[in-house]
Amino acid sequence: MENKTARFTVLLDPSKKQAFEQLCASQDLTPSQVVRQLIRGYLEQHDVTYGEQRPTNNPKVKS
Repeated sequence: MENKTARFTVLLDPSKKQAFEQLCASQDLTPSQVVRQLIRGYLEQHDVTYGEQRPTNNPKVKS
């Protein structure tokens, strides 16, 4: 679990935002929870580590 948070701003068209928020609500999740899950999955898919985990092999990512 992350201890600190940082703001991440995403721009998308209003109809996608509304559909996303409705889907999240129907699954009893916040949009932030879903975005965090998506980001964690994307990092895992690309073998990128972060935070307290082992050092990354990706020189573009700073621990």
